[in-house]
Amino acid sequence: MTESGLNVTLTIRLLMHGKEVGSIIGKKGETVKKMREESGARINISEGNCPERIVTITGPTDAIFKAFAMIAFKFEEDIDNSMTNSTATSKPPVTLRLVVPASQCGSLIGKGGSKIKEIRESTGAQVQVAGDMLPNSTERAVTISGMPDAIIQCVKQICVVMLESPPKGATIPYRPKPASAPVIFAGGQVRADPLSASAANLSLLLQHQPLPAYTIQGQYAIPHPDLTKLHQLAMQHTPFTPLGQTTPGFPGLDANNPASTHELAIPNDLIGCIIGRQGSKINEIRQMSGAQIKIANAAEGSTERQITITGSPANISLAQYLINARLTSEVSGMGPL
Repeated sequence: MTESGLNVTLTIRLLMHGKEVGSIIGKKGETVKKMREESGARINISEGNCPERIVTITGPTDAIFKAFAMIAFKFEEDIDNSMTNSTATSKPPVTLRLVVPASQCGSLIGKGGSKIKEIRESTGAQVQVAGDMLPNSTERAVTISGMPDAIIQCVKQICVVMLESPPKGATIPYRPKPASAPVIFAGGQVRADPLSASAANLSLLLQHQPLPAYTIQGQYAIPHPDLTKLHQLAMQHTPFTPLGQTTPGFPGLDANNPASTHELAIPNDLIGCIIGRQGSKINEIRQMSGAQIKIANAAEGSTERQITITGSPANISLAQYLINARLTSEVSGMGPL
């Protein structure tokens, strides 16, 4: 396929750290302005004080390639500048992270990894497709690293694949969240939403009682929790108005509430990751949450084990979150948290 034959409008999304974004924007926005003018591509940068930002490049494919070339050479310049005062002898490669709908990643990898191997060999760039989807999205990160020329050739080949295999079904785009503790929503879904240590947010944390822990075996990666923050929050004894009236099934949520009890059923084959070696994990969860946690012995013929959590609503909620986090890491193959 010739490059001219490839000249259709396309959108490519890049995931960048704040420092990289600063380099692309330049002083008073001069660098990004120059990139837009010289490449002819639309370059948008997501708002927000997040550690990660999304850079969206849209335009005809030749404009996209020019924009990518300018970004790759700018990053190489940054590496060269950082090495002038450095004792490092080997020069690190330029690295870009693309965000690609998971439904297109199969075509990018190819049967038995044939396509990705072909791209690596023909361009000289390193290409890796993340195994997990980015949080709360149906997109995966594709990391490309190498010399700027290799990266440009690699992006061209990835564009060809993306044009030949459009995404299937709806794509939930990845939106970086501010760095903060996760909030638990109904169904045990965890989202890294901003969470300040206020009673209002604590009530939000407790209002949605997660369903049994193993309903959260999603494919998404769960953000590493800022547990100390969540723990402090759960330990706070800020008086707040009972939510019982508005939240049936979770009566009078009040700081002075007597200890309540919550039960979970966990499949037998997943109980090990909750208990840990010689009870190390369950003890850690007890300590962090401040809740009492009892695991019933396996009932004959049952495929599940009963877990009883006792404590204040805040303690129970935190214990449930920690159990969910253990299960998610086990199910999605992320390894121990």
